[in-house]
Amino acid sequence: MKNPFSDFRSVPYEKREIPLDKILKDKEKMMSRILDGYLKLVEEEAKDLVWLVEHSRVAKAYTAAVENLQGLPFDQDHIEEFCVELDNSQKIPYIISGPAGIYISAMINLSPESRIVLRVEDFDRTFHFLGYRLPAGKTLVIKGNAGEFIGASLSGGNLVVEGSVGSWCGAGMIKGEILVTKYAGQNTGEFMRGGQIHVEGRIQGVGRSLLGGRIYERGKLLVPPHGHHIRAI
Repeated sequence: MKNPFSDFRSVPYEKREIPLDKILKDKEKMMSRILDGYLKLVEEEAKDLVWLVEHSRVAKAYTAAVENLQGLPFDQDHIEEFCVELDNSQKIPYIISGPAGIYISAMINLSPESRIVLRVEDFDRTFHFLGYRLPAGKTLVIKGNAGEFIGASLSGGNLVVEGSVGSWCGAGMIKGEILVTKYAGQNTGEFMRGGQIHVEGRIQGVGRSLLGGRIYERGKLLVPPHGHHIRAI
């Protein structure tokens, strides 16, 4: 039987590299590329040092995020590590909550996993726009309270928030389902066109402009009222 360590005999000790070393180096290199893409996005979006939540600007930031991440073979571990970097890293000079959440959402949507679990309860920072444009066939589970615009423009995915969400949950969603196990803020479902939002706690307020879809509060249909239909405006 061949000695499994015989191939190492001719290699000087200092040049030997065990697989774990290579895995760690590859992961560090990947995180560097992910961070570079995020910093590029923030530098572009923060030229005026102010980031306004406008549909066109949000869509533009998401497109840029996708372009910066395209071709990178990352997975859920990288997404979690990126969130950790955003939460307490010295490598990132400044954080803008909107683009940060949009970038995370782009990573989730592009990742190979069909189910992603994000433990935001472990972070001090509040993330907004998580679940943005979540596509069909994707499930995102957020453990802990999330920020505003959670599930905005949801595009067929299944979003579960094990906690509360801020205002504008499901804003502009097209189809899919959102489940919030605690409370939701103001303007829930604003401009939604389809899909369902289920909130097991109280909803502080629903959007005034809804084009379709259904919103349930504590298991009861809240919008549209029973027997009524939403008329496009």
